[in-house]
Parts: sequence; structure tokens; C-alpha cells
Amino acid sequence: MRLKKAEAQFIQWERVCRVATVGADGWPHSVPVCHVLKGGRIYFASASDAKKVLNLRATPRVALTVDLYSDHWATLKGVMVQGIAKLIDRGPRFRQVRKLLYAKYPQYPTEAALDEKESVVVEVTPSHVFSWGF
Repeated sequence: MRLKKAEAQFIQWERVCRVATVGADGWPHSVPVCHVLKGGRIYFASASDAKKVLNLRATPRVALTVDLYSDHWATLKGVMVQGIAKLIDRGPRFRQVRKLLYAKYPQYPTEAALDEKESVVVEVTPSHVFSWGF
């Protein structure tokens, strides 16, 4: 499924998205992550042993929400993407996404450096998209 242009621009512009996963035990897990969008796919990174990564190893289905809240509800806006996650632990693709994350979030290299030995890049391919406020 392709994101509409306005949805893609919104996802790329916003700074945080919330990622929901579910583990082999069936319990949901939801956390904020820093993300980038490239080629219609959403990417974020994490420590290889983080709960969300362990969950994705067990069940690769994922949901991400990017939203903009306002007390003026007529201007609420957001996109929820459901998709399949692919874990990228090393190689050129890992380094390409790391470069994109470092460019969008300049604090990444010093505050949460992404190392191919300890980190993983998560690539989410959208299968369902629901948006509001566009």
C-alpha cells in the first residue's frame, strides 16, 4: 500500500512516532521512536535487545502512529500505519538508514549512537493506512 503524498510528507516532517508491537506472549508494547521515511517505508532504530525488537522477531506485525495534537480539535491530524517489519542488523542498508536518522536527529550520534554490533534498523512496509485531518 502506498502512502498518499500528504500522509508521507506529514510522517517525514513529524519528529516522533509511536510503535506498537506484540510479543509471543500476546502482550502489547507501545513506545515512542525517532523515525525517517524513505521510498514509502518507515524506518527507526533500536538496541538489538530492546523489547520492541524482541517482539518483532517473534511477530513481525507492527503499528505506527504519527499524530499532531491540538486543543483545537478541528485541526487534529494523524496517520496510523499497520505493516510488516523487517530487521536489518548490518550492511549498506543499515548504514544508509543510520545516515538518514543522524541527519534528521543531530543528537543521535552522541546520545544514542547506532552500532551494527548492538543496534538494529527496523524497516516497516505499510499494508494498511488510516489517516485523519487531511
